[in-house]
Amino acid sequence: MEKVHVFVKKQLRWNGKGRLLDVGCGAGALTVRCAKTWPEAQCTGIDYWGASWDYSKKMCERNARAEGVADRCSFQKGDANHLDFPDGTFDAVVSNFVYHEVRNNPDKEALIKETLRVLKKGGVFALQDLFGQQSVYGDFEATVEHLKNEGISEIHYIKNTEKSIPVPGWMAIPGMLADIGLIYGRK
Repeated sequence: MEKVHVFVKKQLRWNGKGRLLDVGCGAGALTVRCAKTWPEAQCTGIDYWGASWDYSKKMCERNARAEGVADRCSFQKGDANHLDFPDGTFDAVVSNFVYHEVRNNPDKEALIKETLRVLKKGGVFALQDLFGQQSVYGDFEATVEHLKNEGISEIHYIKNTEKSIPVPGWMAIPGMLADIGLIYGRK
């Protein structure tokens, strides 16, 4: 997963100053990698942690301590449907393979909009998920157009990022890591 995280971070055109949010942080790996990449950043990871995955806040905190960034990382339980932060709280937002897992909301565009809501005007984002899977996202190109029309000042969509990221053979099972897409830009 490190190569996947490096790819996501590479698209985040950020100077590393301020606050970063990782939506759906799981075990905190991407949050921690961001803290290590940007030593002036305060990084927050949120996750719903529950029955589907064996991750926890305690695990995230332990991982941040082990990597020497616990003083700049915080973790909290949260719901991607309703992020518990005021509008414009963060300077940067990342997310990796999360939105398709939010089973109680079929409106994936609403999830992305909720993530972008907590981003400051001029803040940057890099969000990766199974955006090319029409059964989950429908016409994702239309979603990108909606985001542009709603005021996202810069947005880029990279289709089929699985072709750009070397993935382990066991993950290359047809349908497992397919139709991955990444959107990045500036609000």
